[in-house]
Amino acid sequence: MTVQATDARASGPLRSDAQRAREWVAADQRRRLQLGLAAIWLLDAVLQFQSFMFSKEFSRMLAGTAPGNPAVIAGPIGWSARIIGQHAAAANAAFAVIQLLIALCIAWRPTVRLGLGASVGWALVVWWLGEGLGGTLNGAGSPANGAPGAVLIYALLAVLLWPGRRERPASFAAGRFTGAALARLLWLVLWASLASLALAPATRAPKALSTMIFQAAAGQPSWLAGTDHHLSAFLSHRGPAAAVVLAVVLAIVAAGVYLPRPAARAVLLLAVATSAAIWIAEGLGGILTGAGTDPNSGLLLALLALAYWPAVNLVPAAPRRQPAGGS
Repeated sequence: MTVQATDARASGPLRSDAQRAREWVAADQRRRLQLGLAAIWLLDAVLQFQSFMFSKEFSRMLAGTAPGNPAVIAGPIGWSARIIGQHAAAANAAFAVIQLLIALCIAWRPTVRLGLGASVGWALVVWWLGEGLGGTLNGAGSPANGAPGAVLIYALLAVLLWPGRRERPASFAAGRFTGAALARLLWLVLWASLASLALAPATRAPKALSTMIFQAAAGQPSWLAGTDHHLSAFLSHRGPAAAVVLAVVLAIVAAGVYLPRPAARAVLLLAVATSAAIWIAEGLGGILTGAGTDPNSGLLLALLALAYWPAVNLVPAAPRRQPAGGS
């Protein structure tokens, strides 16, 4: 009877209507973000069903991520690309189905953990064998071409949006599973790495940014190709300066989650705007060309920024149970 009375008190007066309302708001916010991630995986699956992906050109594109990487990284990339080239239709159909299943599992509440777990595993495989670790080891990686690897952000989002059995107090959805401190650290590491890549030769060389954006315009609809061509022309003689400005902006974004709430919101808006600019520079990841496998990093970075949007204290600390009288 004493235990029952204690439980009744914990679930009754100590859990106020306001606390329950905050928990529902938090769950809804994270669920919307999970559905956003599921929608991007669904887009990936649709793109994987394009005719280009069933040709040997797809395996050649994968093999193109190997040059410049250490042998231990490049060897498995070349091996997997050869296997995919020999069984193009079957391999590509399997990839598309895997991505479709990940999307459906995340979208369906009872299997959301399965979907998020599969998202992490598949993303890490693709990051190595499909993206060559995002060009981070071969000197080709740049924030403007998807480094440190768009698919790596899928895995990060899956971890941050994991529906844990025990929630932690946090003012943003991304901190409810890992805790706010670790979530902020992961944000800092990602955006600081983008800032450092903006100062690397692949981005800071005189024509690097201009060339990257010009190449991204190939095969695009006229409106997007025109935008990228204008941006490429603008940067043709301003590449190094633009790279430094980009690095500064990315560094501000990296540190922004440690600022007070009003300032953090302003920095997150800057993160979304920067993500949109990166996405345009990437040509929307080539999703309109018939040869794009995913939307690249810009869209994922914007979704990640929304996961850090500070609101109220989403999950209050669990109230302490008072000892039952007479025990």
